[in-house]
Amino acid sequence: MTPNTLYCRWPFPYLFLCHSNSTNEASLNPYPLTKFLTWVQITIQTLFGSSSHLLFSTYYQFPKHISICSLSLGIFGSSLSQSPAMGETDSFFSNKSAKIFVAGHRGLVGSAIVRKLQSLGFTNLLLRTHADLDLTRQSDVESFFADEKPHYVVLAAAKVGGIHANNTYPADFIAINLQIQTNVIDSSYRHGVNKILFLGSSCIYPKFAPQPIPENALLSGPLEPTNEWYAVAKIAGIKMCQAYRIQHGFDAISAMPTNLYGPNDNFHPENSHVLPALMRRFHKAKVEGAKEVVVWGTGSPLREFLHVDDLADAVVFLLGNYSGLEHVNVGSGKEVTIKELAELVKEVVGFEGELVWDTSKPDGTPRKLMDSSKLASLGWKAKISLKDGLIDTYKWYLENVKQ
Repeated sequence: MTPNTLYCRWPFPYLFLCHSNSTNEASLNPYPLTKFLTWVQITIQTLFGSSSHLLFSTYYQFPKHISICSLSLGIFGSSLSQSPAMGETDSFFSNKSAKIFVAGHRGLVGSAIVRKLQSLGFTNLLLRTHADLDLTRQSDVESFFADEKPHYVVLAAAKVGGIHANNTYPADFIAINLQIQTNVIDSSYRHGVNKILFLGSSCIYPKFAPQPIPENALLSGPLEPTNEWYAVAKIAGIKMCQAYRIQHGFDAISAMPTNLYGPNDNFHPENSHVLPALMRRFHKAKVEGAKEVVVWGTGSPLREFLHVDDLADAVVFLLGNYSGLEHVNVGSGKEVTIKELAELVKEVVGFEGELVWDTSKPDGTPRKLMDSSKLASLGWKAKISLKDGLIDTYKWYLENVKQ
């Protein structure tokens, strides 16, 4: 039971109040409901799958030593931070003609989500390029939502980039992402969207987060300085979804994927991430007949990778099966060393030269793995193996990236 939260279990003869005492240690005491409420405002916050779960938002004014708290009412005593997740949104799968706005549909993530929705028979996807709709312009976004009135929104649009870009353009990374998120989430609520799914990144977690990283590690420590501008914006997006759910009862959820790869990835020679960078370098070496490829570090750090088509599958799953306050990690649950990854990419590309490790260069963070047990408990798991995903990605690279 968390501090500063009021709990009530049916038929609620007593109110259980957590508050801080003089030593700042949480204490739990039962009080009759009528003794402490000087005024109460109750609004229905969330209706779960059946009438057995009703969640209310309640505000109280108490003596100074008691914090303002929130009350969770329910036949089974549901807590707002641990809302029942399954069964609320089954109608998502039944209405294949529902309007679904996929913001950022040309990117790595957005394009995969479009492919997934189309494969499932959804026929009314709303897709807009940046030239068609600038998501940083509030008036344009408001007009789009007023005209189109989408039923569902997947927010995959974002300004992204590597370490150099984050360090060079910090104002752009925080401002543009905040503008996009604020405009889309607020317009979704104001124009009656049934549900929005906001996509973030594993960089939201502290630099020294526990491994594997659970959802509750958020805001538990300082961020990695090299991408904090982007991370702060994404954290704000999570909190905005939570705030709109708490205050307005708006069905806004967030998903945080691990390291992604796949079709439409960024293979830029300077700005790409480790997996596409390795693929490009091995391909170039094969074409040029090079004898070796040199990779920085010892190859010992552990990393987790998820094919973007698996992420798209998870996004659709969450749209249909999850409605809760807390964000959800999305990962493969499997980790490989950078050395194992490099050897596998080398094999898939068909480079027959030598792989050389420059151990004078830094390794980076020794391990980064998401704890995706929450999503697994809901019934979803990744399906695409790393090797199969690499084969698929290299095929796309050969067909689409200018050599």
